[in-house]
Amino acid sequence: MLTDNRVVVLLLRTVLAGLFALLVMLQTFSFPGQFASMAREDPDFAPLRWPATVIVIFWLLCAQVVIVATWRLLTLVRRDAIFSDAAFKWVDAILYAIGAGWVVLVGVFLVVGFNADDPGPIVVLMLLVTGVTAFGLVMLVMRALLRQATHLRSEMETVI
Repeated sequence: MLTDNRVVVLLLRTVLAGLFALLVMLQTFSFPGQFASMAREDPDFAPLRWPATVIVIFWLLCAQVVIVATWRLLTLVRRDAIFSDAAFKWVDAILYAIGAGWVVLVGVFLVVGFNADDPGPIVVLMLLVTGVTAFGLVMLVMRALLRQATHLRSEMETVI
């Protein structure tokens, strides 16, 4: 039952829509409110309120780009057109979003790493940098596989 592409695409789109809505809520209410509250309670955090807000909103925006691009790729899957040149702009959008988020994450890691007294945040950020790096590299491999499959499909269509 779950091997039917239509069912899988519908389930994934449902999850993506819910995740997108959650990210919008976090972006507009939760994190800005949390950082404002932290700035009121802790004067040491006050100068970091706006940089933290901007950085987290940027990361959530990167995740939203990945969701929208994945949605568009699912449209190509549903139309049986995933092995076409149209898929590459969406895969590239995912790679650019991951890359942009990774650059900012590494910057945060370096700033925190040079200023932290506690190793806990450094370890958590190192874990995040490693995870985002792995995800980006997997996407690069998937893009190369898509390129190969697209090339093979176009050769097969030429033969047939």
